[in-house]
Amino acid sequence: MSATNLKRTLTGTVVSDKMDKTVTVLVERKVKHPLLGKILSVSKKYHAHDENNEFHAGDVVAIEECRPLAKTKSWRVAKLVEKAQAA
Repeated sequence: MSATNLKRTLTGTVVSDKMDKTVTVLVERKVKHPLLGKILSVSKKYHAHDENNEFHAGDVVAIEECRPLAKTKSWRVAKLVEKAQAA
């Protein structure tokens, strides 16, 4: 299997669903500092395509890499992992 067929997938929390057909997903990962050895929490936000506006803030989703859909949007929501807790 060639490397071009593999799609990277990440899991994160939807922090914004105010845009049309787009959600902002916050992905956090743990990284060990190279010198100090301390475990750091590194986070990054991705814009992901949400065709039917079905995901909302607080949902945990899996996103997969795809072709560029907009200037800042190269990810697509693959599936819902966990629904947000109702307030």
